[in-house]
Amino acid sequence: MDGDMVEIDGGIMEGGGQILRVSTALSCLLGLPVRVRRIRAGRSQPGLRPQHLSGLEIVRDLCDGKLNGGEIGSTEITFTPGKIKGGTHIADTKTAGSVCLLMQVAMPCVLFAASPSELHLKGGTNAEMAPQIDYTVMVFKPIIEKFNFTFNCDIKRRGYYPKGGGEVVVKMSPVKELSPINLTERGTVTKIYGRAFVAGALPIKLAKDMSAAAVRCIRREIRDLYINIQPVREPDDQAVGTGSGIIIVAETSTGCLLAGSSLGKRGKNSDKVGIEAAEMLLQNLKHGGTVDDSMQDQLIIFMALAKGVSRVKSGPITLHTQTAIHFAEQLTKAKFTVTKSEEEDPSNDAYIIECQGMGMINPNL
Repeated sequence: MDGDMVEIDGGIMEGGGQILRVSTALSCLLGLPVRVRRIRAGRSQPGLRPQHLSGLEIVRDLCDGKLNGGEIGSTEITFTPGKIKGGTHIADTKTAGSVCLLMQVAMPCVLFAASPSELHLKGGTNAEMAPQIDYTVMVFKPIIEKFNFTFNCDIKRRGYYPKGGGEVVVKMSPVKELSPINLTERGTVTKIYGRAFVAGALPIKLAKDMSAAAVRCIRREIRDLYINIQPVREPDDQAVGTGSGIIIVAETSTGCLLAGSSLGKRGKNSDKVGIEAAEMLLQNLKHGGTVDDSMQDQLIIFMALAKGVSRVKSGPITLHTQTAIHFAEQLTKAKFTVTKSEEEDPSNDAYIIECQGMGMINPNL
């Protein structure tokens, strides 16, 4: 078996958990055993954290695979996949580890399962260094469904740092194959909306302050557009712990969605949280791409699996995206090219990511 094992260096490029997510998802899909060494070597606390281990375990369970080295702190694992099956699967980080990152590793796999799947993902819904669940529902979902599949994401409970305790249920049916996407026309911004939330012990006033500060910041750049950022207090029976944050989405005339978001934390002024999210959104709008920085790398695995040529116009290519491309090319027959976009407006720093997908066919359908 060892001769056929694909060796993955988890310490190169971005050097984080994403390498693990991309390579184990593709291992599961392609039936390729992998050995990942130097896991998260680029991080201050290298090795598997609870969230990464939960991600590995759900992929193992999805395909009756074999996982060696699966313990907290481990810097090397081997994973041998089996056949992907549908059904109900539970992954629980037992920490505030992001449920959205669990979704990232599991979703491509269950698309090619034998029957519909229901994933119960437990942990943090609004965590640092990961997309917030609101981003997943408001931005990721409508964009990723352009690959010609749908999923349902039900937020049962929100959970925040440090305890987590949130739960989302994702339901999806398998597909025969994924269609390529073409997201190259940005259009003009037609509306800006979002939600500023507080939960637990925090007063609604903080949400209102975040929202107002964000609106003021955006107004300086975009004057004539209605901006609707709803302040919300999460119901106590649907949130565990105390947390706050904001997400702001810009929608364009061609249906593009770009966002900025930020989380509150102790000692951080709520105006600052709102301004951070607004500045991130404005930054994402400035480059002229059709997707924001958070979406960029999440598209790569789907582009690699799709049948045909996908094209996406983005801002400067993030290290996360370069890393995802590197491992998608190493493991699949997909071929990516990135070229500077020939813009009429030279101030735009936009790129075209093009991928000749491998055309993965679901053997179970």
